[in-house]
Amino acid sequence: VQLQASGGGLVQAGGSLTLSCATSGFTFDAHDVGWFRQAPGKEREAVSCISSSAGTIYYADSVKGRFTISSDLAKNTVYLQMNSLKAEDTAVYYCARGPLGSRDGGRYDVWGPGTQVTVSS
Repeated sequence: VQLQASGGGLVQAGGSLTLSCATSGFTFDAHDVGWFRQAPGKEREAVSCISSSAGTIYYADSVKGRFTISSDLAKNTVYLQMNSLKAEDTAVYYCARGPLGSRDGGRYDVWGPGTQVTVSS
């Protein structure tokens, strides 16, 4: 089982980035995939999680209306489209595999290496 996040970078406030999480070794019908982030000195937080089989999506309040999560079952890839980025979105972003219907990072069992997102103000 592997997950690999990509697409991070440096962007100005108000700009956009799309993160990709390429997965292998498991199916989306049996697991959720979530995006989490951790900023320096802060705890890890769940940003958005998708249950492709159930069609349910979770967004943190801080990103609602700005971020969109989606999945491509044919490519085993989950995307996070991030618009109207703010300086406070700066963090390392991780994608991970978790149980159906959970946004508790402690229950996510496989994590990929993170990708840095830096938003300059």
